[in-house]
Amino acid sequence: MIHRHETFNGTYPFAAHFTAAPGFDMHYVDEGEGPVVLCLHGEPTWGYLFRHLTAQLCTNHRVIVPDHMGFGKSETPADRTYWLQDHIDNLEKLVLDLDLQDITLVMHDFGGPMGMGLAARHPDRIARIVSINAPAAFGQPTLGATLEANTAESPWFTWVIRAAQEGRLEGVLNESHYNILSTLKLNGFERNELITATWLKAYAAPFATPADCRGVLGWAAGFAAGMHQFENPDTIAREKISRLPALCIWGSADQTLHGKYFIPLFRSLFPDGQVYELPQAGHYSPEDAPDAIAWLLSRFLGLNPVGKPTQHIIPVI
Repeated sequence: MIHRHETFNGTYPFAAHFTAAPGFDMHYVDEGEGPVVLCLHGEPTWGYLFRHLTAQLCTNHRVIVPDHMGFGKSETPADRTYWLQDHIDNLEKLVLDLDLQDITLVMHDFGGPMGMGLAARHPDRIARIVSINAPAAFGQPTLGATLEANTAESPWFTWVIRAAQEGRLEGVLNESHYNILSTLKLNGFERNELITATWLKAYAAPFATPADCRGVLGWAAGFAAGMHQFENPDTIAREKISRLPALCIWGSADQTLHGKYFIPLFRSLFPDGQVYELPQAGHYSPEDAPDAIAWLLSRFLGLNPVGKPTQHIIPVI
């Protein structure tokens, strides 16, 4: 767990907030005023991934960026499991504790099924959906085939399954502080000039000891063992969610979550949604293309204000 006041040489200057509602100290950033934008990170990142978006959006929005259990500045309890459904439970308790309404979900990586899980449980609290290299999916019948096909082409998921079968997964991921760069590069980002001492420290810091690695290990081990449970909303909730303004931004160089599998999944759920592909960006597109993503997201928020009818525009693909 990172010290609450750590800013990584001023690159993460946001005040730390904590809630004990999920049963552990869960950290979140809470910057600005206005409509709520809730940013959800994935594996093996934390709120640092959204530092550029936070700074650019907080002038007109209330930007909330939680660190999930076992990541970032949040606690890593020893007596908890770290499956998808556990993270959805924690997120739900944060949202209810803060009584967040009219939420714009901005989701990356496993933040996608986590945010969609929240939407399934509380569709009346969600106003807009944004997927950034994130599976925007429920437990629909096509999900299993999509995940299987993607896994066959993903070096990360292929390694996770093989390492789990051979008993090597825990040994490797319990040393994430040491091998964070190889983990990030295996998942994929394109801008090697980002790899500074400060950048590496920021992404390695949550995993200083094996005891700190329960989050990063739990997500991978849960995938290998089939422990993650995607939410299935009822028909009314699914219909309500599918009518929300929705935006998909995909770094086309993603080698972990391939757009050819997950963009159709997004379109099947949000037939009127907008899709933008960024050819120079990889899996960690908020790192590769922060300005482009901020512009697309700001434009989307402006065209689809909370409480007003959606303005449909022709997507640029």
